[in-house]
Amino acid sequence: MPTIGVNKDSLYQYLGKSYTKDEFDELCFEFGLELDEDTSESKRPIGPDGVEEPAQLKIEVPANRYDMLCFEGIAMNLNVYLGREKMPELKLSKPKDMITAYIRPETEQIRPYFSCAVLRGIKFTKERYESFIALQDRLHQNLARQRTLVSIGTHDLDTIEGPFSYEALPPEEIVFAPLNQTKTMNAAEMMEFYAKDKHLSRYLHIIRSSPVYPIIYDKNRTVLSMPPIINSNHSKITLDTKNVFIDITATDKTKLEIVNQILVAMFSRYCEEPFTVEPVNVVSDHNNETRVTPDLSPRATQASAEYLNSVCGLNESRESLSKLLSKMCLQARPSPSDNDKLDVLIPVTRADVLHEADIMEDVAIAYGFNNLPRHFPGTSHSVAAALPINKLADIVRLEAAMAGWAEVMPLILCSHDENYAWLNKPSDNGECVRLQNPKTAEYQIVRTSLIPGLLKTIRENRNHAVPMKIFEVADVVFKDMKAERRARNEKHFAAAWYGKTSGFEQVHGLLDRVMQMLKSAFITKEEGLENAEVEGYWIEEVDDPTYLAGHAAAIFLGVDGKAKRIGTFGILHPRVLQKFELPFPTSTLELNIEVFL
Repeated sequence: MPTIGVNKDSLYQYLGKSYTKDEFDELCFEFGLELDEDTSESKRPIGPDGVEEPAQLKIEVPANRYDMLCFEGIAMNLNVYLGREKMPELKLSKPKDMITAYIRPETEQIRPYFSCAVLRGIKFTKERYESFIALQDRLHQNLARQRTLVSIGTHDLDTIEGPFSYEALPPEEIVFAPLNQTKTMNAAEMMEFYAKDKHLSRYLHIIRSSPVYPIIYDKNRTVLSMPPIINSNHSKITLDTKNVFIDITATDKTKLEIVNQILVAMFSRYCEEPFTVEPVNVVSDHNNETRVTPDLSPRATQASAEYLNSVCGLNESRESLSKLLSKMCLQARPSPSDNDKLDVLIPVTRADVLHEADIMEDVAIAYGFNNLPRHFPGTSHSVAAALPINKLADIVRLEAAMAGWAEVMPLILCSHDENYAWLNKPSDNGECVRLQNPKTAEYQIVRTSLIPGLLKTIRENRNHAVPMKIFEVADVVFKDMKAERRARNEKHFAAAWYGKTSGFEQVHGLLDRVMQMLKSAFITKEEGLENAEVEGYWIEEVDDPTYLAGHAAAIFLGVDGKAKRIGTFGILHPRVLQKFELPFPTSTLELNIEVFL
Protein backbone atom coordinates (compact mmCIF):
# COMPACT_ATOMS: atom_id res chain seq x y z
CA MET A 1 0.00 0.00 0.00
CA PRO A 2 1.25 3.55 -0.70
CA THR A 3 2.63 5.40 2.31
CA ILE A 4 1.85 9.12 2.34
CA GLY A 5 3.74 11.56 4.55
CA VAL A 6 1.71 14.55 5.78
CA ASN A 7 2.63 17.49 8.01
CA LYS A 8 1.47 16.52 11.49
CA ASP A 9 0.65 20.03 12.76
CA SER A 10 -1.16 21.00 9.54
CA LEU A 11 -3.31 17.87 9.58
CA TYR A 12 -4.28 18.24 13.24
CA GLN A 13 -5.09 21.90 12.63
CA TYR A 14 -7.32 20.92 9.70
CA LEU A 15 -9.03 18.24 11.81
CA GLY A 16 -9.59 20.72 14.62
CA LYS A 17 -7.89 18.62 17.27
CA SER A 18 -4.45 17.57 18.44
CA TYR A 19 -4.42 13.80 18.79
CA THR A 20 -2.08 11.63 20.81
CA LYS A 21 -0.36 8.94 18.77
CA ASP A 22 -2.70 6.27 20.14
CA GLU A 23 -5.78 8.38 19.41
CA PHE A 24 -4.76 9.08 15.83
CA ASP A 25 -3.73 5.46 15.34
CA GLU A 26 -7.23 4.44 16.47
CA LEU A 27 -8.85 6.98 14.11
CA CYS A 28 -6.82 5.62 11.18
CA PHE A 29 -7.74 2.05 12.08
CA GLU A 30 -11.44 2.87 12.26
CA PHE A 31 -11.33 4.54 8.85
CA GLY A 32 -9.32 1.77 7.19
CA LEU A 33 -5.91 3.46 7.22
CA GLU A 34 -2.75 2.57 9.10
CA LEU A 35 -0.39 4.93 10.90
CA ASP A 36 3.03 3.70 9.89
CA GLU A 37 5.20 6.25 11.70
CA ASP A 38 5.09 9.48 13.69
CA THR A 39 8.43 11.20 13.03
CA SER A 40 8.03 13.52 16.01
CA GLU A 41 9.24 10.59 18.10
CA SER A 42 12.59 10.42 16.32
CA LYS A 43 15.38 12.77 15.32
CA ARG A 44 14.49 14.66 12.15
CA PRO A 45 16.78 16.08 9.44
CA ILE A 46 17.91 19.70 9.60
CA GLY A 47 16.53 21.82 6.75
CA PRO A 48 18.42 24.39 4.62
CA ASP A 49 17.38 27.11 7.06
CA GLY A 50 19.10 25.29 9.94
CA VAL A 51 15.78 24.34 11.56
CA GLU A 52 14.64 20.78 12.20
CA GLU A 53 12.11 19.66 9.58
CA PRO A 54 8.44 19.55 10.70
CA ALA A 55 7.10 16.34 12.18
CA GLN A 56 5.29 14.07 9.73
CA LEU A 57 2.69 11.36 10.01
CA LYS A 58 3.37 8.55 7.56
CA ILE A 59 0.04 6.95 6.72
CA GLU A 60 -0.55 3.80 4.68
CA VAL A 61 -3.60 4.15 2.44
CA PRO A 62 -5.38 1.42 0.42
CA ALA A 63 -3.96 1.06 -3.08
CA ASN A 64 -7.34 1.78 -4.71
CA ARG A 65 -8.00 5.03 -2.77
CA TYR A 66 -6.48 7.40 -5.31
CA ASP A 67 -8.26 10.29 -3.58
CA MET A 68 -6.03 9.84 -0.52
CA LEU A 69 -2.63 10.06 -2.20
CA CYS A 70 -2.11 13.60 -0.90
CA PHE A 71 -2.57 15.71 2.22
CA GLU A 72 -5.73 17.30 0.84
CA GLY A 73 -7.42 13.95 0.24
CA ILE A 74 -6.56 12.46 3.62
CA ALA A 75 -7.62 15.62 5.47
CA MET A 76 -10.92 15.95 3.57
CA ASN A 77 -11.93 12.30 3.97
CA LEU A 78 -11.15 12.25 7.69
CA ASN A 79 -13.02 15.51 8.25
CA VAL A 80 -16.09 14.18 6.43
CA TYR A 81 -15.86 10.93 8.40
CA LEU A 82 -15.70 12.87 11.66
CA GLY A 83 -18.72 14.93 10.64
CA ARG A 84 -16.81 18.23 10.65
CA GLU A 85 -17.64 19.00 7.00
CA LYS A 86 -19.73 17.71 4.14
CA MET A 87 -18.36 16.28 0.94
CA PRO A 88 -17.57 19.36 -1.20
CA GLU A 89 -19.73 19.82 -4.28
CA LEU A 90 -17.52 20.02 -7.35
CA LYS A 91 -18.77 22.11 -10.24
CA LEU A 92 -17.70 23.44 -13.62
CA SER A 93 -17.49 27.17 -14.31
CA LYS A 94 -19.06 28.72 -17.41
CA PRO A 95 -16.35 30.73 -19.16
CA LYS A 96 -17.35 33.15 -21.88
CA ASP A 97 -14.70 31.79 -24.22
CA MET A 98 -14.03 28.15 -23.46
CA ILE A 99 -10.50 26.98 -24.31
CA THR A 100 -10.38 24.38 -27.08
CA ALA A 101 -7.92 21.54 -27.60
CA TYR A 102 -7.76 19.84 -31.02
CA ILE A 103 -6.67 16.20 -31.24
CA ARG A 104 -4.98 15.07 -34.46
CA PRO A 105 -5.69 11.58 -35.91
CA GLU A 106 -1.95 10.74 -35.92
CA THR A 107 -2.04 10.40 -32.12
CA GLU A 108 -3.87 7.09 -32.59
CA GLN A 109 -0.43 5.59 -33.35
CA ILE A 110 1.01 6.35 -29.94
CA ARG A 111 -1.28 7.72 -27.12
CA PRO A 112 -4.81 8.10 -28.47
CA TYR A 113 -6.71 9.61 -25.53
CA PHE A 114 -6.56 13.20 -24.28
CA SER A 115 -8.19 15.15 -21.47
CA CYS A 116 -7.54 18.51 -19.83
CA ALA A 117 -8.80 21.13 -17.37
CA VAL A 118 -8.01 24.59 -16.00
CA LEU A 119 -7.63 25.69 -12.38
CA ARG A 120 -8.25 29.46 -12.23
CA GLY A 121 -7.02 31.81 -9.54
CA ILE A 122 -5.18 29.10 -7.64
CA LYS A 123 -3.19 30.20 -4.60
CA PHE A 124 -0.03 28.17 -4.10
CA THR A 125 2.04 28.06 -0.95
CA LYS A 126 5.22 26.03 -0.68
CA GLU A 127 3.30 23.17 1.00
CA ARG A 128 0.43 23.25 -1.50
CA TYR A 129 2.82 23.36 -4.46
CA GLU A 130 4.83 20.39 -3.17
CA SER A 131 1.63 18.43 -2.52
CA PHE A 132 0.41 19.22 -6.06
CA ILE A 133 3.61 17.87 -7.60
CA ALA A 134 3.69 14.87 -5.24
CA LEU A 135 0.13 13.83 -6.14
CA GLN A 136 1.02 13.82 -9.84
CA ASP A 137 4.04 11.63 -9.15
CA ARG A 138 2.03 9.19 -7.01
CA LEU A 139 -0.68 8.94 -9.65
CA HIS A 140 2.03 8.28 -12.24
CA GLN A 141 3.53 5.48 -10.16
CA ASN A 142 0.26 3.96 -8.95
CA LEU A 143 -2.78 4.24 -11.17
CA ALA A 144 -0.83 5.23 -14.30
CA ARG A 145 1.60 2.28 -14.03
CA GLN A 146 4.83 4.25 -14.39
CA ARG A 147 3.25 6.61 -16.98
CA THR A 148 2.58 3.78 -19.42
CA LEU A 149 -1.21 4.17 -19.11
CA VAL A 150 -1.53 7.86 -18.23
CA SER A 151 0.78 10.87 -18.04
CA ILE A 152 0.09 14.33 -16.63
CA GLY A 153 1.42 17.73 -17.69
CA THR A 154 0.79 20.95 -15.75
CA HIS A 155 1.49 24.42 -17.19
CA ASP A 156 1.31 28.10 -16.32
CA LEU A 157 -1.62 29.15 -18.48
CA ASP A 158 -0.48 32.78 -18.49
CA THR A 159 2.64 31.82 -20.48
CA ILE A 160 0.74 30.05 -23.26
CA GLU A 161 -2.34 30.72 -25.38
CA GLY A 162 -5.17 28.51 -26.60
CA PRO A 163 -6.43 26.85 -28.65
CA PHE A 164 -4.10 23.90 -28.12
CA SER A 165 -3.32 20.98 -30.40
CA TYR A 166 -2.27 17.45 -29.50
CA GLU A 167 -0.25 15.90 -32.32
CA ALA A 168 2.14 13.06 -33.15
CA LEU A 169 5.25 13.91 -35.17
CA PRO A 170 8.60 12.32 -36.07
CA PRO A 171 11.14 13.02 -33.30
CA GLU A 172 13.37 15.11 -35.57
CA GLU A 173 10.52 17.59 -36.11
CA ILE A 174 9.90 18.16 -32.39
CA VAL A 175 12.16 20.93 -31.08
CA PHE A 176 11.97 22.74 -27.72
CA ALA A 177 13.82 23.40 -24.45
CA PRO A 178 12.76 20.74 -21.91
CA LEU A 179 11.92 21.47 -18.28
CA ASN A 180 14.75 23.12 -16.30
CA GLN A 181 16.94 23.33 -19.41
CA THR A 182 17.84 26.37 -21.51
CA LYS A 183 19.25 24.50 -24.49
CA THR A 184 16.87 23.75 -27.36
CA MET A 185 17.04 20.22 -28.77
CA ASN A 186 14.95 17.86 -30.86
CA ALA A 187 13.18 14.83 -29.42
CA ALA A 188 15.78 12.34 -30.66
CA GLU A 189 18.52 14.35 -28.94
CA MET A 190 16.43 14.45 -25.77
CA MET A 191 16.25 10.68 -25.73
CA GLU A 192 20.04 10.53 -25.71
CA PHE A 193 20.30 13.39 -23.23
CA TYR A 194 17.97 11.76 -20.69
CA ALA A 195 19.21 8.18 -21.19
CA LYS A 196 21.50 8.61 -18.16
CA ASP A 197 19.00 10.58 -16.09
CA LYS A 198 18.14 8.63 -12.93
CA HIS A 199 14.51 9.79 -12.92
CA LEU A 200 13.44 10.14 -16.57
CA SER A 201 15.40 7.28 -18.13
CA ARG A 202 12.84 4.77 -16.80
CA TYR A 203 10.13 6.30 -19.02
CA LEU A 204 11.99 6.63 -22.33
CA HIS A 205 11.09 3.12 -23.49
CA ILE A 206 7.38 4.03 -23.60
CA ILE A 207 7.73 6.01 -26.85
CA ARG A 208 11.36 5.61 -27.94
CA SER A 209 10.76 2.91 -30.53
CA SER A 210 7.75 4.67 -32.07
CA PRO A 211 8.12 6.43 -35.44
CA VAL A 212 6.15 9.38 -34.02
CA TYR A 213 6.19 11.04 -30.60
CA PRO A 214 3.23 12.77 -28.93
CA ILE A 215 3.53 16.54 -28.64
CA ILE A 216 1.26 19.36 -27.42
CA TYR A 217 1.37 22.88 -28.94
CA ASP A 218 -0.39 26.12 -28.16
CA LYS A 219 -1.81 28.61 -30.65
CA ASN A 220 1.67 29.98 -31.46
CA ARG A 221 3.26 26.53 -31.86
CA THR A 222 4.90 26.86 -28.45
CA VAL A 223 5.52 23.40 -27.00
CA LEU A 224 3.72 22.56 -23.75
CA SER A 225 4.97 19.02 -23.29
CA MET A 226 6.12 15.81 -24.92
CA PRO A 227 4.16 13.20 -22.96
CA PRO A 228 4.92 10.96 -21.18
CA ILE A 229 8.52 12.17 -20.90
CA ILE A 230 8.82 15.84 -20.05
CA ASN A 231 7.19 19.28 -20.07
CA SER A 232 8.55 22.37 -21.76
CA ASN A 233 10.59 24.81 -19.71
CA HIS A 234 8.58 27.67 -21.23
CA SER A 235 5.34 26.86 -19.39
CA LYS A 236 6.63 25.42 -16.09
CA ILE A 237 4.56 26.23 -13.03
CA THR A 238 5.98 28.06 -10.00
CA LEU A 239 4.75 29.32 -6.64
CA ASP A 240 3.64 32.48 -8.45
CA THR A 241 1.45 30.63 -10.97
CA LYS A 242 -2.19 31.75 -10.76
CA ASN A 243 -3.81 29.77 -13.59
CA VAL A 244 -2.90 26.13 -14.25
CA PHE A 245 -3.59 24.27 -17.50
CA ILE A 246 -3.60 20.49 -17.04
CA ASP A 247 -3.08 18.15 -19.99
CA ILE A 248 -3.43 14.39 -19.65
CA THR A 249 -2.65 11.80 -22.32
CA ALA A 250 -3.34 8.08 -22.04
CA THR A 251 -3.66 4.67 -23.57
CA ASP A 252 -6.47 3.78 -21.12
CA LYS A 253 -9.64 5.86 -21.43
CA THR A 254 -11.07 5.03 -18.00
CA LYS A 255 -7.88 5.84 -16.08
CA LEU A 256 -7.50 9.03 -18.14
CA GLU A 257 -10.72 10.47 -16.69
CA ILE A 258 -10.03 9.20 -13.16
CA VAL A 259 -6.65 10.95 -13.05
CA ASN A 260 -8.15 14.23 -14.29
CA GLN A 261 -11.01 14.08 -11.80
CA ILE A 262 -8.78 13.24 -8.83
CA LEU A 263 -6.29 15.99 -9.63
CA VAL A 264 -8.82 18.81 -10.01
CA ALA A 265 -10.98 17.59 -7.11
CA MET A 266 -8.05 17.74 -4.69
CA PHE A 267 -6.67 21.16 -5.70
CA SER A 268 -9.69 23.13 -6.88
CA ARG A 269 -10.17 23.92 -3.16
CA TYR A 270 -7.35 26.47 -3.58
CA CYS A 271 -8.97 28.21 -6.57
CA GLU A 272 -10.40 31.72 -6.37
CA GLU A 273 -13.83 30.09 -6.40
CA PRO A 274 -13.26 26.92 -4.31
CA PHE A 275 -14.14 23.56 -5.84
CA THR A 276 -14.85 25.15 -9.22
CA VAL A 277 -13.03 23.90 -12.31
CA GLU A 278 -12.89 25.55 -15.72
CA PRO A 279 -13.72 23.03 -18.45
CA VAL A 280 -11.98 22.64 -21.81
CA ASN A 281 -13.59 21.70 -25.10
CA VAL A 282 -11.73 18.69 -26.52
CA VAL A 283 -12.31 18.24 -30.27
CA SER A 284 -11.47 14.68 -31.34
CA ASP A 285 -13.84 13.83 -34.19
CA HIS A 286 -11.72 11.06 -35.70
CA ASN A 287 -12.40 8.68 -32.77
CA ASN A 288 -15.70 10.13 -31.54
CA GLU A 289 -14.06 11.49 -28.38
CA THR A 290 -15.19 15.11 -28.78
CA ARG A 291 -16.46 16.30 -25.38
CA VAL A 292 -16.07 18.85 -22.59
CA THR A 293 -13.59 17.80 -19.90
CA PRO A 294 -13.49 17.10 -17.04
CA ASP A 295 -16.82 15.44 -16.26
CA LEU A 296 -17.44 16.08 -12.55
CA SER A 297 -20.96 14.65 -12.37
CA PRO A 298 -21.36 11.87 -9.76
CA ARG A 299 -22.24 8.33 -10.79
CA ALA A 300 -25.75 7.19 -9.89
CA THR A 301 -26.39 3.67 -8.63
CA GLN A 302 -28.64 1.79 -6.23
CA ALA A 303 -28.01 -0.42 -3.23
CA SER A 304 -30.32 -2.80 -1.38
CA ALA A 305 -30.88 -1.90 2.28
CA GLU A 306 -31.62 -5.57 2.99
CA TYR A 307 -28.26 -6.56 1.47
CA LEU A 308 -26.33 -3.89 3.38
CA ASN A 309 -27.97 -4.88 6.67
CA SER A 310 -27.70 -8.64 6.17
CA VAL A 311 -24.01 -8.67 5.34
CA CYS A 312 -23.13 -6.33 8.21
CA GLY A 313 -25.49 -8.02 10.65
CA LEU A 314 -27.45 -4.79 11.19
CA ASN A 315 -31.07 -3.75 11.21
CA GLU A 316 -30.76 -0.08 10.25
CA SER A 317 -33.41 1.96 8.47
CA ARG A 318 -32.76 3.32 5.01
CA GLU A 319 -32.46 6.82 6.49
CA SER A 320 -29.84 5.63 8.96
CA LEU A 321 -27.89 3.84 6.22
CA SER A 322 -27.97 7.06 4.16
CA LYS A 323 -26.44 9.01 7.06
CA LEU A 324 -23.72 6.38 7.46
CA LEU A 325 -22.82 6.60 3.78
CA SER A 326 -22.58 10.39 3.98
CA LYS A 327 -19.64 9.88 6.38
CA MET A 328 -17.85 8.11 3.50
CA CYS A 329 -18.45 10.95 1.00
CA LEU A 330 -21.39 9.16 -0.71
CA GLN A 331 -24.75 10.87 -1.13
CA ALA A 332 -27.64 8.47 -0.47
CA ARG A 333 -31.37 8.68 0.08
CA PRO A 334 -34.24 6.18 0.23
CA SER A 335 -35.52 5.41 -3.26
CA PRO A 336 -39.10 6.69 -3.75
CA SER A 337 -39.87 3.86 -6.20
CA ASP A 338 -38.60 0.86 -4.20
CA ASN A 339 -39.03 0.24 -0.48
CA ASP A 340 -35.74 -1.64 -0.26
CA LYS A 341 -33.43 0.48 -2.40
CA LEU A 342 -31.15 3.41 -1.71
CA ASP A 343 -30.38 5.89 -4.48
CA VAL A 344 -26.65 6.52 -4.19
CA LEU A 345 -24.53 9.21 -5.87
CA ILE A 346 -20.82 8.32 -6.04
CA PRO A 347 -18.50 11.35 -6.32
CA VAL A 348 -15.71 11.37 -8.89
CA THR A 349 -13.17 11.04 -6.08
CA ARG A 350 -14.44 7.55 -5.22
CA ALA A 351 -13.29 5.62 -8.27
CA ASP A 352 -12.82 2.62 -5.97
CA VAL A 353 -16.59 2.11 -5.59
CA LEU A 354 -17.43 -0.38 -8.33
CA HIS A 355 -20.08 -2.64 -6.82
CA GLU A 356 -22.78 -2.85 -4.17
CA ALA A 357 -20.24 -4.71 -2.04
CA ASP A 358 -18.08 -1.57 -1.93
CA ILE A 359 -21.05 0.42 -0.62
CA MET A 360 -21.59 -2.29 2.00
CA GLU A 361 -17.96 -1.93 3.08
CA ASP A 362 -18.44 1.82 3.49
CA VAL A 363 -21.49 1.18 5.69
CA ALA A 364 -19.42 -1.14 7.88
CA ILE A 365 -16.58 1.41 8.19
CA ALA A 366 -18.97 4.27 8.99
CA TYR A 367 -20.84 2.15 11.56
CA GLY A 368 -17.55 0.96 13.03
CA PHE A 369 -16.17 -2.53 12.62
CA ASN A 370 -15.76 -2.79 16.38
CA ASN A 371 -19.44 -1.90 16.79
CA LEU A 372 -20.76 -4.59 14.46
CA PRO A 373 -22.63 -7.47 16.16
CA ARG A 374 -20.41 -10.36 17.17
CA HIS A 375 -23.13 -12.80 16.13
CA PHE A 376 -25.27 -12.25 13.07
CA PRO A 377 -29.04 -12.44 13.58
CA GLY A 378 -30.76 -15.38 11.96
CA THR A 379 -29.21 -18.56 10.66
CA SER A 380 -26.41 -18.88 8.15
CA HIS A 381 -27.12 -21.38 5.39
CA SER A 382 -23.51 -21.78 4.30
CA VAL A 383 -20.90 -24.21 5.59
CA ALA A 384 -17.22 -23.44 5.29
CA ALA A 385 -15.17 -26.28 3.86
CA ALA A 386 -11.84 -26.79 2.18
CA LEU A 387 -11.80 -27.07 -1.60
CA PRO A 388 -11.43 -30.72 -2.67
CA ILE A 389 -8.12 -30.02 -4.40
CA ASN A 390 -6.70 -28.38 -1.26
CA LYS A 391 -7.92 -31.26 0.88
CA LEU A 392 -6.22 -33.70 -1.48
CA ALA A 393 -3.02 -31.62 -1.39
CA ASP A 394 -3.05 -31.71 2.41
CA ILE A 395 -3.30 -35.51 2.36
CA VAL A 396 -0.28 -35.80 0.08
CA ARG A 397 1.61 -33.15 2.08
CA LEU A 398 0.99 -34.96 5.36
CA GLU A 399 2.08 -38.34 4.01
CA ALA A 400 5.32 -36.95 2.55
CA ALA A 401 6.14 -35.20 5.82
CA MET A 402 5.42 -38.34 7.84
CA ALA A 403 7.78 -40.25 5.56
CA GLY A 404 10.59 -37.92 6.68
CA TRP A 405 10.67 -35.44 3.81
CA ALA A 406 10.84 -31.68 4.46
CA GLU A 407 8.40 -29.34 2.73
CA VAL A 408 9.70 -26.26 0.88
CA MET A 409 7.84 -23.38 -0.76
CA PRO A 410 9.81 -21.78 -3.63
CA LEU A 411 8.43 -18.89 -5.68
CA ILE A 412 6.00 -19.61 -8.51
CA LEU A 413 8.01 -17.41 -10.91
CA CYS A 414 11.29 -18.49 -12.46
CA SER A 415 13.50 -17.74 -15.44
CA HIS A 416 12.83 -19.29 -18.83
CA ASP A 417 16.21 -21.05 -18.79
CA GLU A 418 15.61 -22.62 -15.37
CA ASN A 419 12.30 -24.04 -16.51
CA TYR A 420 13.55 -25.31 -19.88
CA ALA A 421 17.21 -25.09 -20.96
CA TRP A 422 18.61 -26.03 -17.54
CA LEU A 423 16.39 -29.12 -17.53
CA ASN A 424 17.67 -30.05 -21.03
CA LYS A 425 14.30 -29.17 -22.55
CA PRO A 426 14.63 -27.52 -25.97
CA SER A 427 11.77 -24.97 -25.86
CA ASP A 428 8.46 -24.13 -24.25
CA ASN A 429 6.26 -24.85 -27.31
CA GLY A 430 4.12 -21.88 -26.29
CA GLU A 431 2.87 -23.62 -23.14
CA CYS A 432 4.19 -21.19 -20.51
CA VAL A 433 2.75 -17.89 -19.32
CA ARG A 434 5.32 -15.12 -19.79
CA LEU A 435 5.57 -11.86 -17.87
CA GLN A 436 5.23 -8.95 -20.26
CA ASN A 437 7.72 -6.69 -18.49
CA PRO A 438 9.79 -8.76 -16.02
CA LYS A 439 11.88 -6.72 -13.59
CA THR A 440 14.72 -9.26 -13.50
CA ALA A 441 15.88 -12.19 -15.62
CA GLU A 442 15.19 -14.46 -12.65
CA TYR A 443 11.42 -13.94 -12.89
CA GLN A 444 10.40 -14.23 -16.54
CA ILE A 445 7.68 -16.90 -16.63
CA VAL A 446 5.22 -18.76 -14.44
CA ARG A 447 6.68 -22.20 -13.80
CA THR A 448 5.34 -25.27 -15.57
CA SER A 449 7.28 -27.65 -13.32
CA LEU A 450 8.11 -27.78 -9.61
CA ILE A 451 11.56 -29.30 -10.22
CA PRO A 452 13.51 -26.02 -10.79
CA GLY A 453 12.28 -24.64 -7.47
CA LEU A 454 13.37 -27.76 -5.60
CA LEU A 455 16.80 -27.72 -7.23
CA LYS A 456 17.31 -24.02 -6.47
CA THR A 457 16.36 -24.67 -2.86
CA ILE A 458 18.97 -27.44 -2.63
CA ARG A 459 21.54 -25.18 -4.33
CA GLU A 460 21.06 -22.43 -1.74
CA ASN A 461 21.35 -25.01 1.08
CA ARG A 462 24.02 -27.29 -0.39
CA ASN A 463 26.36 -26.65 2.54
CA HIS A 464 23.93 -28.49 4.81
CA ALA A 465 24.37 -32.16 5.69
CA VAL A 466 23.33 -34.71 3.07
CA PRO A 467 21.17 -36.46 2.20
CA MET A 468 18.50 -33.81 1.70
CA LYS A 469 14.91 -34.93 1.17
CA ILE A 470 12.53 -32.14 0.18
CA PHE A 471 9.10 -31.92 -1.45
CA GLU A 472 6.52 -29.38 -2.59
CA VAL A 473 2.78 -29.53 -3.28
CA ALA A 474 1.78 -26.46 -5.29
CA ASP A 475 0.43 -25.08 -8.56
CA VAL A 476 2.05 -24.92 -11.96
CA VAL A 477 0.50 -22.90 -14.78
CA PHE A 478 -0.03 -23.61 -18.48
CA LYS A 479 -1.45 -21.56 -21.32
CA ASP A 480 -4.93 -22.75 -22.23
CA MET A 481 -6.77 -20.75 -24.87
CA LYS A 482 -10.03 -22.57 -24.05
CA ALA A 483 -9.97 -21.32 -20.45
CA GLU A 484 -11.65 -18.06 -19.49
CA ARG A 485 -8.36 -16.45 -18.48
CA ARG A 486 -6.36 -18.20 -21.22
CA ALA A 487 -4.41 -20.16 -18.60
CA ARG A 488 -5.03 -23.00 -16.19
CA ASN A 489 -3.50 -24.06 -12.90
CA GLU A 490 -2.51 -27.65 -12.16
CA LYS A 491 -1.74 -28.96 -8.68
CA HIS A 492 1.49 -30.98 -8.71
CA PHE A 493 3.46 -32.95 -6.15
CA ALA A 494 7.25 -33.06 -6.54
CA ALA A 495 10.12 -34.36 -4.45
CA ALA A 496 13.93 -34.36 -4.70
CA TRP A 497 16.58 -36.53 -3.04
CA TYR A 498 20.11 -35.08 -2.94
CA GLY A 499 23.03 -37.07 -1.53
CA LYS A 500 26.15 -39.09 -2.14
CA THR A 501 24.06 -41.83 -3.72
CA SER A 502 21.45 -41.32 -6.40
CA GLY A 503 18.49 -42.03 -4.13
CA PHE A 504 16.41 -43.44 -6.98
CA GLU A 505 14.91 -46.07 -4.69
CA GLN A 506 14.01 -43.31 -2.21
CA VAL A 507 11.83 -41.33 -4.61
CA HIS A 508 10.38 -44.59 -5.95
CA GLY A 509 9.42 -45.57 -2.41
CA LEU A 510 7.87 -42.16 -1.78
CA LEU A 511 5.85 -42.54 -4.99
CA ASP A 512 4.53 -45.91 -3.84
CA ARG A 513 3.55 -44.52 -0.43
CA VAL A 514 1.72 -41.50 -1.88
CA MET A 515 -0.12 -43.65 -4.42
CA GLN A 516 -1.11 -46.07 -1.66
CA MET A 517 -2.66 -43.20 0.32
CA LEU A 518 -4.46 -42.03 -2.83
CA LYS A 519 -6.05 -45.51 -3.09
CA SER A 520 -4.25 -46.32 -6.32
CA ALA A 521 -2.83 -49.84 -6.50
CA PHE A 522 0.28 -50.82 -8.45
CA ILE A 523 -0.81 -52.85 -11.47
CA THR A 524 0.62 -54.06 -14.75
CA LYS A 525 0.08 -52.11 -17.94
CA GLU A 526 -2.04 -54.94 -19.35
CA GLU A 527 -4.37 -54.87 -16.33
CA GLY A 528 -4.86 -51.14 -16.70
CA LEU A 529 -5.65 -51.25 -20.41
CA GLU A 530 -7.64 -54.49 -20.62
CA ASN A 531 -9.92 -54.13 -17.60
CA ALA A 532 -11.80 -50.83 -17.29
CA GLU A 533 -12.93 -51.71 -13.78
CA VAL A 534 -9.35 -51.96 -12.50
CA GLU A 535 -7.90 -48.57 -11.58
CA GLY A 536 -4.25 -48.34 -10.64
CA TYR A 537 -0.86 -47.11 -11.78
CA TRP A 538 2.18 -48.53 -13.48
CA ILE A 539 5.56 -47.23 -14.61
CA GLU A 540 7.41 -47.47 -17.90
CA GLU A 541 10.96 -46.60 -18.87
CA VAL A 542 10.99 -43.31 -20.75
CA ASP A 543 13.56 -41.30 -22.72
CA ASP A 544 13.50 -37.87 -21.04
CA PRO A 545 16.46 -35.47 -21.58
CA THR A 546 16.12 -34.16 -18.02
CA TYR A 547 17.17 -37.58 -16.70
CA LEU A 548 19.99 -40.04 -17.34
CA ALA A 549 19.24 -42.39 -20.22
CA GLY A 550 17.84 -45.64 -18.85
CA HIS A 551 17.29 -44.11 -15.42
CA ALA A 552 13.88 -42.46 -15.83
CA ALA A 553 10.33 -43.74 -15.71
CA ALA A 554 6.98 -42.30 -16.65
CA ILE A 555 4.01 -42.81 -14.30
CA PHE A 556 0.75 -43.91 -15.91
CA LEU A 557 -2.69 -44.14 -14.40
CA GLY A 558 -5.32 -46.52 -15.70
CA VAL A 559 -8.66 -44.73 -16.00
CA ASP A 560 -11.62 -46.49 -17.62
CA GLY A 561 -9.28 -48.78 -19.51
CA LYS A 562 -7.17 -45.90 -20.84
CA ALA A 563 -3.61 -44.92 -19.98
CA LYS A 564 -3.04 -41.39 -18.72
CA ARG A 565 0.51 -40.17 -18.07
CA ILE A 566 0.56 -38.23 -14.81
CA GLY A 567 4.24 -37.81 -14.00
CA THR A 568 7.90 -38.77 -14.23
CA PHE A 569 10.71 -39.72 -11.85
CA GLY A 570 14.37 -40.62 -12.26
CA ILE A 571 18.03 -39.67 -11.76
CA LEU A 572 18.86 -36.20 -13.09
CA HIS A 573 21.27 -35.79 -16.00
CA PRO A 574 24.76 -34.47 -15.06
CA ARG A 575 24.24 -31.38 -17.25
CA VAL A 576 21.16 -30.49 -15.20
CA LEU A 577 23.16 -30.85 -11.99
CA GLN A 578 25.92 -28.68 -13.47
CA LYS A 579 23.48 -25.90 -14.37
CA PHE A 580 22.07 -25.84 -10.83
CA GLU A 581 25.57 -26.15 -9.31
CA LEU A 582 24.87 -29.41 -7.50
CA PRO A 583 27.93 -31.64 -6.98
CA PHE A 584 26.07 -34.77 -5.77
CA PRO A 585 23.61 -37.05 -7.60
CA THR A 586 19.95 -36.09 -7.37
CA SER A 587 16.73 -37.96 -8.08
CA THR A 588 13.41 -36.23 -8.53
CA LEU A 589 9.74 -37.12 -8.79
CA GLU A 590 6.86 -35.01 -10.13
CA LEU A 591 3.23 -35.94 -10.74
CA ASN A 592 -0.09 -34.24 -11.35
CA ILE A 593 -2.39 -34.98 -8.40
CA GLU A 594 -5.51 -33.33 -9.82
CA VAL A 595 -6.34 -36.53 -11.70
CA PHE A 596 -7.21 -38.14 -8.36
CA LEU A 597 -10.12 -35.80 -7.65
